[in-house]
Amino acid sequence: QVQLVESGGGLVQAGGSLRLSCAASANIFSINTMAWYRQAPGKARDLVAAITHGGTTNYVDSVRGRFTISRDITKNTVYLRMNSLKPEDTAVYYCSALGPPTYWGQGTQVTVSS
Repeated sequence: QVQLVESGGGLVQAGGSLRLSCAASANIFSINTMAWYRQAPGKARDLVAAITHGGTTNYVDSVRGRFTISRDITKNTVYLRMNSLKPEDTAVYYCSALGPPTYWGQGTQVTVSS
């Protein structure tokens, strides 16, 4: 069982920045892939960014160049740095440990005002 706790969400104006954190209860280096997803009201939960065991990162096209996923293995924490935020980035952001099995955090709200 892996517990994930997100933090760092909030309200920000368009063009601003936020950094989300995801603290894991297990050694994240042993997890196949850590990822950030987001879910806007009335929409499906979509992948935003991922970082593999080997450190390879991937991003959805809409955030590439603006968001950066990183990790601190010593702290068992994964981060999502979000720059140049847009109103369409508004969503609940979830941290996930992709196995199998897959674990989810409780989510953190990000609201970008225009």
